[in-house]
Amino acid sequence: MFYYLLYPLRDIFFGFNVFKYITFRAAGGAVTAFLFSVLLGPFIIRRLRQFKIEQVVRKEEAEGIYELHKSKEGTPTMGGLLIVLAIILSTVLWADLTNKYVLLAIFSTAWLCVVGFVDDYIKLSRKRSKGLTAISKLMGQLFLGLLLGLYIYLDPQIGQRLDVPFFKNLIIDLGFLYIFFTILVIVGSSNAMNLTDGLDGLAIGCTIMVVLTFMGLSYVTGNFKISDYLNIIYIPGTGELTIFCATILGACLGFLWFNCHPANVFMGDTGSLALGGAIGVVSTFIKKELLLLLVGGIFVAEALSVILQVLSYKLFKKRIFLMAPLHHHFQMKGWSENKVVVRFWIIGAILALLSLSTLKLR
Repeated sequence: MFYYLLYPLRDIFFGFNVFKYITFRAAGGAVTAFLFSVLLGPFIIRRLRQFKIEQVVRKEEAEGIYELHKSKEGTPTMGGLLIVLAIILSTVLWADLTNKYVLLAIFSTAWLCVVGFVDDYIKLSRKRSKGLTAISKLMGQLFLGLLLGLYIYLDPQIGQRLDVPFFKNLIIDLGFLYIFFTILVIVGSSNAMNLTDGLDGLAIGCTIMVVLTFMGLSYVTGNFKISDYLNIIYIPGTGELTIFCATILGACLGFLWFNCHPANVFMGDTGSLALGGAIGVVSTFIKKELLLLLVGGIFVAEALSVILQVLSYKLFKKRIFLMAPLHHHFQMKGWSENKVVVRFWIIGAILALLSLSTLKLR
């Protein structure tokens, strides 16, 4: 909105010329989203508490860690509404809304927020830890993945190529299979984030590392000169996703203000599905889907721990981990919640740095 309202006034006052720069608008978007989160946070938390939208911890469904987590019962949840609201409002204010990638990113985030909201609502209304059936939740994610997969397949600017990290000229063309690959990315990233969201500040802190990385990657992918110099795929228009990623960064920092230990609010599936899906969407638009495995290594490890635990128990009646997802395994080993969270953050930061190094290590 500011881009359309203020940039045309540059002839009246030269200072308005700054609104054409993605870097300036990204900074503005991040600060705006942060302020939205911090200022609206207390109001939304009070309303969530007023309407009894609070975390339910069932002893029979949290065997082994109930004593560690029972204090979380009654904490307001569905705080993801605050995150998504801050992202969308800030993006509308600072981004170019004629940009197709920005519009699709906003739509995807809102869609998965709705799926998560319905899931959380069912949990709360029925007073149990399970909401939507696995099939129902998956269908919502599959629909979005299919929609985006078809769009990308038909979009000549993006194409069906896969950029392989650390290799200069290795590009894989998946053809029509890219549609199914997109579905896998969206479903995988969305659910991986959801599984990671189990400790105060864990998922939101790791998300900050990831979106910081994708801010940089979006900017260079949408800049012809820089992408040509770095020998990476250039996709016109994707530079505007820098602003979208910046608003996620600001919203996450603002939410962390309330979500740090001991948390005043949880994001719930409303936030985790939306954030995970948003990251997956950006990765497909800028052709960094495989790099997502590295930069989002914490999310990957959390998801794999659940998959391996289930397979091992079903096939051999043995558990690999003391408890899955992975963060609960370390809790069961005696690590404090803060120690698990901060150490996972440290690993996430290292993975983000390694991911950025792929711009030159090719």
